[in-house]
Amino acid sequence: MSKKAISENGKATSGAEESPRPICGIVMPISDIDGCTSAHWTDVLGVISEAADKAGYEAKLVSQPDDVGVIQQRIVQNLYDCEIVVCDVSAKNANVMFELGLRLAFDKPAIVLKDDKTSYSFDTSPIEHLEYPRDLRYSVIQQFKIDLSKKIVATVKASAAADYTTFLKHFGKFEVAGIETREVSETEFIREEMRETRRTLNSLASYVHEMAMESGANLNRSRGSSPLKDSISGLLLRGEIDSTDVHPGNHALYERLAPNHYERFSSHKRYEQAVDLAARVIMES
Repeated sequence: MSKKAISENGKATSGAEESPRPICGIVMPISDIDGCTSAHWTDVLGVISEAADKAGYEAKLVSQPDDVGVIQQRIVQNLYDCEIVVCDVSAKNANVMFELGLRLAFDKPAIVLKDDKTSYSFDTSPIEHLEYPRDLRYSVIQQFKIDLSKKIVATVKASAAADYTTFLKHFGKFEVAGIETREVSETEFIREEMRETRRTLNSLASYVHEMAMESGANLNRSRGSSPLKDSISGLLLRGEIDSTDVHPGNHALYERLAPNHYERFSSHKRYEQAVDLAARVIMES
């Protein structure tokens, strides 16, 4: 008789540790785009994860970290390593399309999804797309999860064939891209990890400094000032915008301020966060 142990939730489990399930990598939008909020994409992620779970896979965003590291390196490595990748091209997010392109360049199995409000892209239209309703209607989504789960199993099984190709080899003879793997000593590995940690900390420090420069007005809002705040105030005074335009998440305001301010920031996200902060300061003043 096999030994049993009691898990934290009170259920009996096997004494032997379960082997980890293979990873189903997920590529999809995660932030606001095309009228869909980040909460919407969280719901979509839940749907895909349930389907992957039924197929026997652990679903993970390819950007999801297991440890500290360079995010771009992690994404590329996961796109190469994952046994199967599910890519949701809804809203045609540029990062998503780029990551799908990488997976196809590796000629490894991929499943493409899109919602019913997104048109087909010319370059990927030859690939079968599984479609789901953007409003995530319950009855339709339940069937979609079943279909996606079956598709994951069938695609992985088909990829075992010697002549299998996702996309690339349908158009000619190509040498499939790969990622070089090399052995390193324990000392070299530790040093590289320390270098990556240092780079991450430096990036974080730069981000904190950047945001602090923009939010200095918070220390004394009655007389605080920042370039973004001054620009927004100027637009209000000149009547080019009104007070209803000054609020976080206003993409029109992002675009209006971008010519004079965007280049000072290291990323699109940080720029938008700084504009939102300046808008809040003005709203509360």
